[in-house]
Amino acid sequence: MAFFTSADIPLMTKLLEIVYISIGIICIYTALQNLRDKENPSPFGTAVFWGSVGVVIAFGRWLPNLLNGALILVMSASAILRMVKPGKNLAPSAQQTKASFERIGMKIFIPALSIGLFSLVFALIGWNALVGTGFGVLVAMVLLFSFDRANRPKVFFDDASRFLSIVGPTSMLPPLLAVLGSVFTLAGVGDVIADIVGRFIPAGNVNVGIVVYAVGMTLFTMIMGNAFAAITVMTVGIGAPFVLAYGADPAAVVMLALTCGYCGTLLTPMAANFNIVPVAILDMKDKLGVIKVQILPAIIMLVFQIIYMILIK
Repeated sequence: MAFFTSADIPLMTKLLEIVYISIGIICIYTALQNLRDKENPSPFGTAVFWGSVGVVIAFGRWLPNLLNGALILVMSASAILRMVKPGKNLAPSAQQTKASFERIGMKIFIPALSIGLFSLVFALIGWNALVGTGFGVLVAMVLLFSFDRANRPKVFFDDASRFLSIVGPTSMLPPLLAVLGSVFTLAGVGDVIADIVGRFIPAGNVNVGIVVYAVGMTLFTMIMGNAFAAITVMTVGIGAPFVLAYGADPAAVVMLALTCGYCGTLLTPMAANFNIVPVAILDMKDKLGVIKVQILPAIIMLVFQIIYMILIK
């Protein structure tokens, strides 16, 4: 049961605004850092990009829609024109990393786990999971302060700025694709898909409908980069009229369809936070290296889930 009644919802909204403002301030800090970075080959373009992102995320709610739109266009232009470049790498040296590990040891994983733990707890008790993530970050910072007194708030800002600079505009893909999923749903893309698929799937053949639904979820997730963005469109277009309409268990079928979408997440560079961010952070030579090792597991899981869906429908 949720601990907050409807009268308490504004509190969660205010806390969520604090999370967004904090994220925006970090982006603005990244812009200032890059603008002052003499080693950045494109300091102005990089600063414009992160500054625009930061202002929209932190203060977009109170800005006119026209100004928000203009900032997004400026942000997009900077990325399209390849004016966003990583600057000076402030990563700790191997000696500093070794010394830190000797002081902290395996306790370093506790702050990382706290972020996911608080996100999960907040979601389970009916609070906003993103607020839980923000709270988990605060707890992680306090723990890191207690582990190593040498840490200062500037350390967290500098490292956040460094990782944002490494990943670059790709970090904006998840929210942009999530918005695109909502746009597709409102535009009636699901109805268009239903009309097209209806010409090929025999009426009443639930098994064929399940296969098309599952494979469609995988393919559409590869395009959208986000299974949550794909599930609404594909359920409206295929799941509801060709599977659920014939008595299949909605909870089981839709849950498995979503996990089929996750198979598509493993196969696409559009899932930037899974497949592109690790490549950037680890400075991998093969930009598709993460995806290549995930192809076989993704196919195996997709086949298994289709069979399981057919058996339990």
